[in-house]
Amino acid sequence: MKPMNKETALVVFSGGQDSTTCLFWALKHFQKVVALTFVYGQKHVLEVEMAEQIAAEAGEIARQNGLNEGGGDVEWHKMDVSFISQLSHNSLTDTTMIMDQEKPADGPPNTFVPGRNLFFISVAAVFARERGINHLVTGVSQTDYSGYPDCRDAFIKALNVSLNLGMDEQFVIHTPLMWIDKAQTWAKADRLKVLDLIRYRTLTCYNGIPGDGCGECPACKLRNAGLREYLTLTDGREKFTRRKIQTLKS
Repeated sequence: MKPMNKETALVVFSGGQDSTTCLFWALKHFQKVVALTFVYGQKHVLEVEMAEQIAAEAGEIARQNGLNEGGGDVEWHKMDVSFISQLSHNSLTDTTMIMDQEKPADGPPNTFVPGRNLFFISVAAVFARERGINHLVTGVSQTDYSGYPDCRDAFIKALNVSLNLGMDEQFVIHTPLMWIDKAQTWAKADRLKVLDLIRYRTLTCYNGIPGDGCGECPACKLRNAGLREYLTLTDGREKFTRRKIQTLKS
């Protein structure tokens, strides 16, 4: 059995709210952090540029906030997996498709990119294996999964087992946001001292507008509703803390 590298983590990093929160979570918990950003034919490709910028500054920000015990900078990589956009029709990669504003009753919304997390995490695992990295971090959440089946805990656990068997490795897939909602995700960002960075410099909007976004697409509605809830409840942090949510302990 091969020894596990416990010092380094690879973050699947889109440059959005969730993955950026996970990036700083990883900087707090690991001595070295590698970030991997995918180009998959997405319409809002600006997120890749924003991911690169955040990754370039993340190490210094973490040091200033007292998060990064290892003290190193984030090692950022970009990978083209645009074949994903050729496998199915969805509104995130097909400019001719009108985006679902609500989840259909009979299936996931058309913003669902079939196989995206399957491919992202599998490719990330191979990439990590070549560098001796065992720990993978992804920002998927079952609480706010928006009807996406590949954000569920059961899928991640099954994929983790499959990757370990398929490559004879000891990968550990970390999902810091799996059981928390968007308000709690904002709370986690605040505890990591990067709430403003994530609010103004990440891209979650399906229409490709940074920060608070367009305000109309499903991603913006979810993100902004969570932010409003967090800011309202924490007209400081005390009221929110009384909810006794263990996951706030980043």
